[in-house]
Amino acid sequence: MTALGYVPNAGARAMKLRRSGTVGAIFPTVDNAIFAKAIDALQRRLAESGMQLLLATTGYDPETETRQALNLLTRGVDALVLCGTGQPEELLQQLRQRGVPVVHVMSWPAPQELVAVGFDNARAMAQVVRYLLDLGHRRIAMLAGITRDNDRAAARVAGVRDALQAAGLGLPPAYLVERKYDLGAARDGLRALLQADPRPTAVICGNDVLAFGALLEANRLGVAVPAQLSIVGFDDLELASHLQPALTTVRVPAEAMWRLAAERVIEALRGAEVPRATEIDVSLVVRGSTAPPPPRAKRDLRPTPPRAATPARRR
Repeated sequence: MTALGYVPNAGARAMKLRRSGTVGAIFPTVDNAIFAKAIDALQRRLAESGMQLLLATTGYDPETETRQALNLLTRGVDALVLCGTGQPEELLQQLRQRGVPVVHVMSWPAPQELVAVGFDNARAMAQVVRYLLDLGHRRIAMLAGITRDNDRAAARVAGVRDALQAAGLGLPPAYLVERKYDLGAARDGLRALLQADPRPTAVICGNDVLAFGALLEANRLGVAVPAQLSIVGFDDLELASHLQPALTTVRVPAEAMWRLAAERVIEALRGAEVPRATEIDVSLVVRGSTAPPPPRAKRDLRPTPPRAATPARRR
């Protein structure tokens, strides 16, 4: 085989076994460390069972997700792994009709008919709100991801809003800003939140990328974190613990979650009975970016403008 350069013919193998040995996975983007970790964990577990991973991205667009799912099916994938549970019903119906095993990841609870491995995004954010309330914060804002066509981002906003309402507070429009997940947009989002009157004393971010941008912009504006403004992220990316101050964030065990999703795919393809919904535990990791609010928050949260030079008096 080595001398002749022989490799098995995947097409012939697929025709004989009526399986391609490939699994398709559709991600919103690969320009995010949390999805890079997901791809690595998913691919390594599938490879252990002799399966290959095919990837597609959507840019958070449901029409693109439907098109990419159908493209992967035409290429003969045996199963699909999807992010979240907010796919169009038309796509889900087509997948059911074709009998293709599908595993939804990152969202829990899920509709009863879906196989899901994920965590409760709303409950995780409610835990963050309660922690900030215990510190004494009452002016709590949110720098969220774009909630349109993103059930995870929407659930995180709902979790913050519901927890604040349970405490007799609210999330007014000036305290909620949505931005795409990149540093520049996050910096712009923090500037928008700091225009609110009164200014928030704490900002909950929809993920760590938004939190990183918020920290950078706060530093540029001269707003001390956490003395003047507390910032919380979500995901616990590797960089979070190395920042100054280190980021308080929600830790998501991404590798374990995506390996378990791969397990569900493998079980389904072997004909085993697969649990419908599996909840993954997440936890709040408290670090240096949060503290009690300043005693006189409204005054202290305003960066002090540089003083103009005083003209010298003639003697």
